[in-house]
Amino acid sequence: MLYSLHELAYQSAAPFRIGAQVARTFWTSPLNPWSDTAIGRTAYASAELFENLTRRYGKPDWRLETIEVGGKTVRTTERVVWSSPWCRLVRFERSLSDLRKAGKPTAAPAVLIVAPLSGHYATLLRGTVETFLQDHDVYVTDWENARNVPMLEGRFDFHDYIDHVRTMLGRVGPGAHVVGVCQPGPPVLAACALMAEDEDPNRPASMTFMGSPIDARLSPTATNQLAEERPFAWFKSNMIHTVPLPYPAVGRRVYPGFVQLYSFMSMNEDKHVDAHQRYFGHLVDGDGDSAQKHAEFYDEYLSVLDLTEEFYLQTIDIVFQQHLLPRGLLKHRGRTVDLTKIADIGLMTVEGEMDDISGVGQTQAAHGLCANIPDDRRVLYVQPGVGHYGVFNGRRFRDEIYPRVCDFIALNEEAVGGLSARPAAAA
Repeated sequence: MLYSLHELAYQSAAPFRIGAQVARTFWTSPLNPWSDTAIGRTAYASAELFENLTRRYGKPDWRLETIEVGGKTVRTTERVVWSSPWCRLVRFERSLSDLRKAGKPTAAPAVLIVAPLSGHYATLLRGTVETFLQDHDVYVTDWENARNVPMLEGRFDFHDYIDHVRTMLGRVGPGAHVVGVCQPGPPVLAACALMAEDEDPNRPASMTFMGSPIDARLSPTATNQLAEERPFAWFKSNMIHTVPLPYPAVGRRVYPGFVQLYSFMSMNEDKHVDAHQRYFGHLVDGDGDSAQKHAEFYDEYLSVLDLTEEFYLQTIDIVFQQHLLPRGLLKHRGRTVDLTKIADIGLMTVEGEMDDISGVGQTQAAHGLCANIPDDRRVLYVQPGVGHYGVFNGRRFRDEIYPRVCDFIALNEEAVGGLSARPAAAA
């Protein structure tokens, strides 16, 4: 019912959005003599703010057609190399000729970046992908919005996620390096343990986890406490809703992205209100650069996707309530996931000193659980002065975290004999 009411509210606001768009055009027209007056700029700012607050934010584009490498422009091609109804594996192929002009090698270590499936699209990692493209052959998981997957495609749960990670590592090939950002930590670690136990030739050379709840019992945050304090039945009764028409997945039970978005925004309500007040002021003052930065951030932040009921509820149960992986009790398709089987895969953990989503200690717990990884193939790093998003994006990530991850990947390339290096593009 909530999902249907949400859609009704969105559709009901359509005439007002159209009116705001007309007003915005009117007050910015060069033919309007009042457009550059205080009244005109205020009317335009009001219409712009209303339209932004009530419109539907679709999946953002990657916008990585070109990147800067060594001060030179390098073209990239976004190519889907594998897909399922639930995910696309995207490779960003760098131009060989452009890399040569930039003085960079045309073969580079392969890195699979596993994006979070936790409410936002994989494009939230645009800056992460762009940074890794400086030195690596980058693949990224591009998860599908559950409301767009018809019921005929079946279910997608926590164990399907593990299988997807393993399949995609197989598609990338032997000796790749996997990077799990936030939510993927537990299922990626489980997939690597299973591959190690099976001596799968496609097991990664290294795994890096950034701000991941490997053991959510440690340094619990407000998010962790909510998951522990509420009974499991509460999440099923209050967080799960049915996809209505006109979406392809009509009838599917999901955790809607808009519910999670409202939850996160309510945790920092004053911060978001202040940001939009400043945005209104920038529009009135004609400060286009500041207004553009605000718009770019919220275009991404307000773009959300739905999770399947089974994936969301299993994640709550397995990761945040029973803590099955760190307790050694997680079973996958009837097999116990044994993290001590990981002995020839490097391990790096990255945490933010001020992370209020995955507290310090939750990610580095992987080191104690993976007891058989040699010490010379481990790195434990806590970045001072950054919160959750600063662990994988922004200036501190580019300048301080990424160089350490890059060195760690290079170290493990040497340990496996450079198996993952491959051409940047086909031409």
